[in-house]
Amino acid sequence: MSLLDAMFLLAPVGSILALVFAAFQAKGVLKFPEGSDVMKSISQKIRIGANAYLKRQYKTVGLFFVGMFVVLGVMAFFNMLTPFVPFAFITGGFFSGLSGFVGMKIATAANARTANASSESLNKGLRVAFSSGTVMGFTVVGLGLLDLSIWFFLLRYAFAPYFVDVHNVDELVSFISQAMLTFGMGASSMALFARVGGGIFTKAADVGADLVGKVEAGIPEDDPRNPAVIADNVGDNVGDVAGMGADLYESYVGSIVATIALAVSAFKDPGDPTSLGAIRGASVPMIMAAVGTLASIVGTFFVRTGEKASQRALLSALRKGTYISSGIIVVAAFPIIWFALGPENIGVYGAVLSGLIAGVLVGFFTEYYTSDTYKPTRRLADSSLTGPATLIISGLSLGMVSTFLPVVIVGISVLVSYYASGGAASFAQGLYGVGISAVGMLSTLGITLATDAYGPVADNAGGIAEMSGLPESVRERTDALDSLGNTTAATGKGFAIGSAALTALALIVAYTDEIAVKAPDFIFHLDLTYPPTLIGLFIGAMLPFLFSSMTMQAVGRAAQGIVVEVRRQFKEIKGLLEGKPGVEADYAKCVDICTGSAQREMVGPALTGIAAPIVVGLILGVNGVVGMLAGATATGFVLAVMMSNAGGAWDNAKKFIEAGKHGGKGSDAHKAAVVGDTVGDPFKDTSGPSINILIKLLSMVSIVFAGLTLTFNLVDTLFK
Repeated sequence: MSLLDAMFLLAPVGSILALVFAAFQAKGVLKFPEGSDVMKSISQKIRIGANAYLKRQYKTVGLFFVGMFVVLGVMAFFNMLTPFVPFAFITGGFFSGLSGFVGMKIATAANARTANASSESLNKGLRVAFSSGTVMGFTVVGLGLLDLSIWFFLLRYAFAPYFVDVHNVDELVSFISQAMLTFGMGASSMALFARVGGGIFTKAADVGADLVGKVEAGIPEDDPRNPAVIADNVGDNVGDVAGMGADLYESYVGSIVATIALAVSAFKDPGDPTSLGAIRGASVPMIMAAVGTLASIVGTFFVRTGEKASQRALLSALRKGTYISSGIIVVAAFPIIWFALGPENIGVYGAVLSGLIAGVLVGFFTEYYTSDTYKPTRRLADSSLTGPATLIISGLSLGMVSTFLPVVIVGISVLVSYYASGGAASFAQGLYGVGISAVGMLSTLGITLATDAYGPVADNAGGIAEMSGLPESVRERTDALDSLGNTTAATGKGFAIGSAALTALALIVAYTDEIAVKAPDFIFHLDLTYPPTLIGLFIGAMLPFLFSSMTMQAVGRAAQGIVVEVRRQFKEIKGLLEGKPGVEADYAKCVDICTGSAQREMVGPALTGIAAPIVVGLILGVNGVVGMLAGATATGFVLAVMMSNAGGAWDNAKKFIEAGKHGGKGSDAHKAAVVGDTVGDPFKDTSGPSINILIKLLSMVSIVFAGLTLTFNLVDTLFK
């Protein structure tokens, strides 16, 4: 066995270790007691609601996947695609959905346990919640690496001999990357449905519960008298856990397959088709991901905090684990690049460092703009003293200004990655460096996602503490964990959005490479004086706004249904609002309304992301598609950052006031902050995080349907 093959084995080994570690963590979480019978009952209701929603969602999405399987199968029959593409698409979607499902199962099992542990100490509550987050984090990276490894080895050793000359390495890697890009398309499609559907559910319930319960009735958050309170807690799991798991799975595998697709043009040797350059280039992202998994496992053991810890101390505890994992990657990446690509390509190491540093910086500045530890969110809370209008104006302003530094950081990372990897001498190698920087940014996803996924568990724990009547000290601890969770969730979204921008750039190049393979004589017209390219640019720039509008409207319509239902129950169920013993709200009705609304409303936005590149390609041709991808990447990246950060800041400004500032709960400032939070909810948990999936899905769909665009498009037919 060669050294390269031995290094390749790190990918499946890493995937197995990640899944074993996730199982070990899950077993540890389940050992903690759930608490009283009341706590168990509330947790069970949340679990039933979450399972019911996912069951209906998977049925709806399953119909779409069957339809796409047939379409891709027909294209494969007419030799537009390899016959493995439809199956790769299905497995990508299946594992993406499975990642979210496993995360949701452990989250709904950990919520009451976190509340019960928080009754003993803050550190113990953090331990339970963070351990449940690690289950999600390592399930995502474990399943991602497992599926990538299985497809890579099957395509290379089992299927390739029947379809390509395996001694022609460039042809072999092209064959492998085409199927794996479609695997990424399946993951992105599932992630978009999960993020949009889960986001609509969770924010409709949250907005409806807050507007009627907190603003109109003046009752506390998570008060058991509120009929939408169970739906709100269910939403935390189906949106912020299941949706996020599918989302980050897609980001993770997307960055890897995009870089694999660039390996051929970056490292091929025109004079020697048997050169291993392309296969070496394809190996690096998978090996990096495997080592990142091991580094993340080590990092989790350093997440600890003392009792009475401040928000800054809690953030520091979580950061310690992430920074240690990143430090291990810094050390390990050098020998990986040296032995896999050779000392002549050691500049690629600079691209890895660039991606890692960019990820840490984007995460830090996301934290800066969304945490109430820092001035921006505190100033936002101050603006609540003059009412909801000034709070909303200030929040929008904060979100807009927060885009500046991430754009600068990602821009610098692109330049450094490009030139460090040899862009001055080889355009293709420079772009490969951009792709590998995205892999570097996501290499520690196991622990990054763990710090993100624990937030919804802490949020649920606070709700259970409130509904079951635990002492106020317990709610204070869960609120501290929840507030930290909002910041780490925003940081996780920052990582996902930053990596999406880098991956989308790599995928645009992969699209042009795919066109060059299918039509070697095709002439690109990518200057802005060529009308189809310019029109495509405008269409692409508009798409994130259209998509966001559709998802925001969907949340608004669904929330209206919840508002009407909560008002009805307060009016018709005698003694409910007064809290009379034995009188209970009809929680199931609100869960059912949210479930039905989410299923209906998620279809339009998701299909828009899938249909847009096909329609643009059939009308404007290849150049129009490239323009569309560039426009969507530019505006999508900025809009996603703005929406995620504004929403996170509004939420934490509300929690800052609830902690006793500006009059605390029930004050006019608090009521204004609740209004701001309801505006920010769909920003940060529905529209914003879905955009990063959108911009990558547009590219992947374009690549898969490149043959169709070349063969049938209106512009080339009319103006040849």
